[in-house]
Amino acid sequence: MLYTLYEAGYHASTPFRFAALAARQFWSSPLNPAAETEAGRRLFAVSDLVTNLTRRYGKPAWGIDKVAIDGQEVRVRPTEVWSSPWARLTHFARDRADLRRAGRRELEPAVLIVAPLSGHYATLLRGTVEAFLQDHEVFITDWSNARDVPMMEGRFDFHDYIDHVREMLRALGPRPHVVAVCQPGPPVLAAAALMSEDGEESRPASMTFMGSPIDARLSPTVTNRLAEERPFAWFESNMIYTVPGPYPGMGRRVYPGFVQLASFMSMNLDKHQEAHLRYLQQLMDGDGDSAEKHLEFYDEYLSVLDLTEEFYLQTVDVVFQRYLLPKGELYHRGRHVRPDRISDIGLLTVEGENDDISGIGQTQAAHDLCSSIPAELKEDYVQPHVGHYGVFNGKRFREEIYPRVRAFIRRTDQAFDMGDVAA
Repeated sequence: MLYTLYEAGYHASTPFRFAALAARQFWSSPLNPAAETEAGRRLFAVSDLVTNLTRRYGKPAWGIDKVAIDGQEVRVRPTEVWSSPWARLTHFARDRADLRRAGRRELEPAVLIVAPLSGHYATLLRGTVEAFLQDHEVFITDWSNARDVPMMEGRFDFHDYIDHVREMLRALGPRPHVVAVCQPGPPVLAAAALMSEDGEESRPASMTFMGSPIDARLSPTVTNRLAEERPFAWFESNMIYTVPGPYPGMGRRVYPGFVQLASFMSMNLDKHQEAHLRYLQQLMDGDGDSAEKHLEFYDEYLSVLDLTEEFYLQTVDVVFQRYLLPKGELYHRGRHVRPDRISDIGLLTVEGENDDISGIGQTQAAHDLCSSIPAELKEDYVQPHVGHYGVFNGKRFREEIYPRVRAFIRRTDQAFDMGDVAA
């Protein structure tokens, strides 16, 4: 019922939204002699803010058509190389001629970035992709919005997620590298453990976990405490709603993106209010550059997708309530998941000092679970002065975290090439 009411509210506000849009266009028109007056700028600012607060935010474009490599501009073309109803595997193919001009003639490591399926689109990792493109063949999981998947396509749950990760790694060929950002940590570790035990040729050469809840019992955050304090039935009753028409997934039970967004924003409501008030003042002051940065952030932040009922509830149960992976009790399709049997995959964990989503220690827990990986193929890093978002995006990620990840990937490749570790 809530989903239907949400849609009804959006459509009911259409006249108000169109009025605000018309006012914004009027007060920003160069033909309006009053546009540059103080009153004109104020009216434009208010109408612009109202328009942005009431509009629908669709999936953002990647907007990655080039990357600078050693001072040389290299063209980039996103290409779909594998797909299912639930995800697309996107390869950011770099132009080979441009790479040669940049002095890159050898094949560079393939990296699968596993984007979180936790409410936002994979484009939230745009900055992550741009950084890795400097030195790698980059692939990323682009998850589907559950409301857009017809009921005839069936279910998608936690175990389907593990299977998808395995299939995508296979699509990359022998010994790719995998980077799990936040939520994917447990299923990616499970996939790697199963592939390692099976001796699959496409098992990862290294796995990097960034701000991931490998063991959510450690340094619990507000998010962790909510999952612990509420009974499982509460999540079933209060977080799951039915997709209304005319969406292709009409009738599917989902955890709506707008519910997730409301939860995220409520955690830092004061900061979001202050940000919008600053944006209003920036528009009135004519500070276009600062206002543009605000829009870039919120265009991404406010774009959300729905999760299937089964995936969301299983994640709550498996990762945040019963902690099956760190307790050694996770089974996948009847098989016991054994990270302790991984011996030839490098392991890097990255955490943020001020992460309020995945507390310090939750990602580091992977080292204890992967007890058979040699010490020379393990590394842990805690980035000072960053929160959750800063672990995979922003200036400190580009200048301090990414170089460490790049060096680790190179080091594991060299170790396997030289035969230091049995492959």
